[in-house]
Amino acid sequence: MINKLVEKIKKTKAPVVVGLDPMLSYIPEQIKQKSFAEFGETLEGAADAVWQFNKGIIDCVYDLLPAVKPQIAMYEQFGVEGLRAFQKTVDYCHKKDLVVIGDVKRGDIGSTSTAYAAGHLGKVAVGSSRLSVFDEDFATVNPYFGTDGIQPFLDVCKEEKKGIFILVKTSNPSSGEFQDRRIDGRPLYEYVGEKVAEWGGQLMGDTYSYVGAVVGATYPEVGKIMRKVMPKAYILVPGYGAQGGTAKDLVHYFNEDGLGAIVNSSRGIIAAYKQEQYAHFTAANYADASREAVLAMIRDLDSALQQSV
Repeated sequence: MINKLVEKIKKTKAPVVVGLDPMLSYIPEQIKQKSFAEFGETLEGAADAVWQFNKGIIDCVYDLLPAVKPQIAMYEQFGVEGLRAFQKTVDYCHKKDLVVIGDVKRGDIGSTSTAYAAGHLGKVAVGSSRLSVFDEDFATVNPYFGTDGIQPFLDVCKEEKKGIFILVKTSNPSSGEFQDRRIDGRPLYEYVGEKVAEWGGQLMGDTYSYVGAVVGATYPEVGKIMRKVMPKAYILVPGYGAQGGTAKDLVHYFNEDGLGAIVNSSRGIIAAYKQEQYAHFTAANYADASREAVLAMIRDLDSALQQSV
């Protein structure tokens, strides 16, 4: 799957992933009212509004970019109905030939990690059948448990030709409380990055590994260092736009071939119609605003990368 992601990035010339992280507050009233009229102000009604909102955005942007990244918590908050909306979203994105990065941040040991890996990337045994469940193409994984927590994901990735993005340096302000702790004079995130490179060496695609890393846009100097530590790992970069990361901050996350990183924007795209610069689209045309925001992000990243050459 890493080969497909790289090829789609080359084809679209857009190292961009849209975070499908819908909150009800992002969803235009006309969508919510329609869903509530059919299902009531219930968890089912909320989940249907989320699905309809997602579908509108996907229909408007799928031809522009290689991948999407649904954050499962935004769906889990609505319980089983929310997970159905998550599944519908994953399936619909696949129909549009988008690569799906499940932002699930799973991490545990033994049979638990094996179950997470099977449920999100692999297959589960049901009698004599082996069945796919959520069936994302990539999943985000927490490395805190060490190799015991990662190995089941590596096994599934090898079998299914899928991938993972391991949390190395996250974009949130307090990430340094643990990730920046120095061990023998070096920050913990460097040690994690070295393990990513080691694990990834076992699972190589044509040019990049199935094992990628998450490094936030809000720490560009870290990105510059980690690009050297993990030369064959694709870097998933959250924090662009709404969290303060800028395109010029991100040039060092990429390799000299212009590849090696994919940059995420969530509410900056899916809630673009709420921003002043896109307000003229109005809530009725929220998905068109999202499309324009994607195009602006692509231009912004391309300009920064061209200037860095």
